[in-house]
Amino acid sequence: MKKILKVIFSLLFLFAFISPIQAANSLDIVINEIAWMGTTSSANDEWIELFNPTDNIVSLDNWILKSVDDKLKINLKEQIPAKGFYLLERTDDTSVPDITANMIYTGALNNNGVDLQLFDNLENLIDEVNCSGGWIAGDNATKQTMEKTSTDWQTSENPGGTPMTQNSASITEENPVDQKIDIMNTTSDNQEPKLQKTYPVGIIFNEILPSPEGPDAEEEWIEIYNQNPFLVSLSGWKIEDSIGQINTFTFPEDYQITANGFLVLNRQITKITLNNDEDTLKLIQPDGVMVEQVSFKNASLGQSYSNTKDNNWLWTSVLTPGAENILPTPTEIELNQQSPSKPIDLTNQELASVSGQETTFKNYYLFFFALLIAFLAGILILKLDLKKKIK
Repeated sequence: MKKILKVIFSLLFLFAFISPIQAANSLDIVINEIAWMGTTSSANDEWIELFNPTDNIVSLDNWILKSVDDKLKINLKEQIPAKGFYLLERTDDTSVPDITANMIYTGALNNNGVDLQLFDNLENLIDEVNCSGGWIAGDNATKQTMEKTSTDWQTSENPGGTPMTQNSASITEENPVDQKIDIMNTTSDNQEPKLQKTYPVGIIFNEILPSPEGPDAEEEWIEIYNQNPFLVSLSGWKIEDSIGQINTFTFPEDYQITANGFLVLNRQITKITLNNDEDTLKLIQPDGVMVEQVSFKNASLGQSYSNTKDNNWLWTSVLTPGAENILPTPTEIELNQQSPSKPIDLTNQELASVSGQETTFKNYYLFFFALLIAFLAGILILKLDLKKKIK
């Protein structure tokens, strides 16, 4: 009996210092885009993109992305931010120009198709793209990529796809546009009332980079966000700046923004120059109604101007084009206000500590619970020893 209790005591003591490993849920991380055909520069410039649709940062340490035939096996590491992307480039970091890869891997994607599987650190299958019978989408001739949609896969709108940004708008999804009766245009001759087109609300500015660390002409960008659960056509919408050399960008007919999606527009596309000292941007519907406006002053070098959930705007050094904003904490905001020349810096370590607070608290509870059991087992052992000596 005494030996059994000692074994129990030892196991409980060890358990008290072991942190539980939590399994990920299916589709917590998804295989989002595959450049199986390479790029216009080289057929060997293949790349794969993962996406995190959850509201939490996910550690990819010890995760594996592999083909069923084991000809491709990639051991992942580091983190993928909430609503963020993770880019894997083959052989070197030149497959996607101007975008730094999260992971460099070796091994090729067969042009005849591959069955790709993503496993978490507990070897649970999180996502699978079975193209063993041939790739579902993508074009080898034009180098258009294979992109995930809300229901299936599609060929990207443009060659080279959309690495580290929202996938091309799906042509299969409908854009619900409300219509209302224009009472002013009805007549007394029993004519049918004319219908006046209205536009969805919830298209907003989300993040702006006026003063990048690199050349402004190449690295400035504007991000808008679709708060609606449906795809919206941006044909005819406009973005206009209001200070200095005023420019207006009108969205062409083929521009759409996916449900709850982001759209990043760089300066080369919009031709809009963001003045670092002061500027104002306006978002205008095709009918001329201004629905959104944001102004800023004294842009900080390397920081983006980011919208919060309550429609306040803050400067932050964590740039998240094509993903949900990562905003500074109230303490960091206060420190930044006291030392405005020093930018707010949220490192990966700090982000990890924030995302892991809930798990840490759970671990403390388990530790103290196990310690209590071990203590009671120790008392029981002492009592048995005492009884034995008395006998």
